Amino acid sequence: MRSIKSLPIIILLLFTYSFAQSGITADELMKVRRVSDPQVSPDGKQIAFVIGDVKLTDNKVISQIYVQAIEGGTPRQITDGAKSSSSPRWSPDGSKIAFTTGGQIWTMNSGGGERQQITSISTGASGPVWSPDGKQIAFVSDVYPECSTDDCNKAEDEKVEGNKVQAKASERLLFRHWVEWRDRKRTHLFIVESSGGVARDLTPGDFDSPPYAASSSVDYAFSPDSKEIAFLKNPDKIEAISTNSDLFIVSVEGGTARNITATNRGYDVSPAYTSDGKYIIYRSQATAGFEADRWRIMRFERATGSTIELTAGFDLQAEEFVISPDNKRVYLTALQRGQSPIFSVAVESARKTAGGSDVKTLINDGYNADLRITPDGKSFIFSSSSFQSPAEIFRANVDGTIKSGNFRTSVTSINSVAHGRPFTKDLKKAEEVEWKGALNRTIHGFIVKPANYDANKKYPLLVIIHGGPQSAFNDSWGYRWNPQIFANAGYLVFLPNPRGSVGYGQKFVNEISGDWGGKAYTDIMNGVAKVLDTNPNIDRNRIGAAGASYGGYMVNWILGHNTDPRFKFAALHSHAGVYNLESMSGATEELWFVDWEFKGMPWENPVNYTRWSPHRFAKNFKTPTLVTHGELDYRVPVGEGLQLFTALQRQNIESRFVYFPDEGHWILKPQNSIYWYKEVLGWFGKHLKP
Repeated sequence: MRSIKSLPIIILLLFTYSFAQSGITADELMKVRRVSDPQVSPDGKQIAFVIGDVKLTDNKVISQIYVQAIEGGTPRQITDGAKSSSSPRWSPDGSKIAFTTGGQIWTMNSGGGERQQITSISTGASGPVWSPDGKQIAFVSDVYPECSTDDCNKAEDEKVEGNKVQAKASERLLFRHWVEWRDRKRTHLFIVESSGGVARDLTPGDFDSPPYAASSSVDYAFSPDSKEIAFLKNPDKIEAISTNSDLFIVSVEGGTARNITATNRGYDVSPAYTSDGKYIIYRSQATAGFEADRWRIMRFERATGSTIELTAGFDLQAEEFVISPDNKRVYLTALQRGQSPIFSVAVESARKTAGGSDVKTLINDGYNADLRITPDGKSFIFSSSSFQSPAEIFRANVDGTIKSGNFRTSVTSINSVAHGRPFTKDLKKAEEVEWKGALNRTIHGFIVKPANYDANKKYPLLVIIHGGPQSAFNDSWGYRWNPQIFANAGYLVFLPNPRGSVGYGQKFVNEISGDWGGKAYTDIMNGVAKVLDTNPNIDRNRIGAAGASYGGYMVNWILGHNTDPRFKFAALHSHAGVYNLESMSGATEELWFVDWEFKGMPWENPVNYTRWSPHRFAKNFKTPTLVTHGELDYRVPVGEGLQLFTALQRQNIESRFVYFPDEGHWILKPQNSIYWYKEVLGWFGKHLKP
């Protein structure tokens, strides 16, 4: 196995077959600047935002903060250096910007220049949030729950770092998550004076706040009078089987916190106070143990303690929300057929009639994220992207009216040709496609074609299957599994959204659970048949499929069921794919997931594990398969990839295993990402190219 860890570069060069490529490449993808996190100044005249740039020599993305006029213009960089700066947050009076760099919270004058370090906590600080009176800043830090002082935390860290024995021990489940080992430390919410000083722990105890499995960015907020703060905590004893994150409130002076969502056993996240202090608005899921249940917008009345759902009857998942400055409306985004439109609902909504919904569509176009609102309540500021274009920041009227023939006005153009960034100039817009899946249900997806697409030329087809499984391919830009990289290597790329996909109603989401290789498999196979029938210039002998996580599971399932009479897959790629459901259930960290998806653990419901596990069909494997996996993957542990590769090799099936010792569920480091893309394109180039 050690030889796998140190695959020499020469092997990659020999393995990567030559073929013509136009449009964007993996190397050029790393030159695209990553725009995110727009924040509107209190006077509504400026935005602060973050740009991430890949530094290949350092093998990482370095982010810096920029400020620009909200009407457009040239952005001004206000942070620099070898370390990333992120999370810019304007002070209530607009004179300062708080941000994170070097693992601490700093402030600087909003015009740039003078900086002041606000925290010096040994365990680090992130996620700054100003109190409305500007006197305090809340943040989070990972600390030892038994420690009540920073000196204690520092001493414990020094013991761990200085100990020659690096063994870890745990007495609870959910002791690791994604790529992080969590055997001792807990995330706690702190508060510090905005001028600096000693930080105070507002959530002492042996629990996480917010729970690191439930966190949705910043999950804490000050009350308008700056006297109270809302935060998240999971009160359940065994966190690995619980999706319960409750909303608590506590005085900024500390004391006993009060649980205001104790009756709900699903996730409660993203608390926000209305500026008049009357309500707390938050997102919530009703079903315990089901992480893909419909996200609702809830309203908690502080005076009475009553709670209602504002989005009753709205059959989409609320992703983000902002409250209008006059406290009359909640604006939200929700995934819908591969887009993320902007919707609106009244804060005082209290639907009393059965059926229907009070949610109104404002902007029914684009994949919109990072939703903000200007202080005058007249405009949205948000980021938006597509398969064709990287994220930029835009502005739109809150009433959804069209201005100058377009619903949105560009605020930034960081990746435009005018700025010397021609990488995406000729990329094709994704085409939508529909077909009939299992039980005659209409299924939706996308096709991406090469920039130099020629309808008279024969192309191989590459089917990419998304993970989750409760996820979706959305018309948005990405850096992992970017379909343009594959399309512009000479493929027609098909991106289906089968059962389980988000954006088609909750019933559609629910239908994947307990049926992983059932209706979703039929949905995908019927989609491939439809694409072949409607694109006669696809070579039916050159079809490949690839996917990660659940997408990798489906590739593994296809590997044992590649018998569809309409077509055959000539090559496959499984990244971090679930292979053996029984071993996966005992090694993954979020046990509520396997509990829900397979209706219990293997000893409780062996039928589902036997029926849907790809490893049970290994004797049917015949298709050449590339397997890639990261050692630090705690979601789908690396043993899944190793078992798959072993089964392929033992049956003399052409296969290749690419192992990343320093990556988790996703391949994130820039040089690793380029390597991964070239490995995958090399594999399909060998098997699908003439």
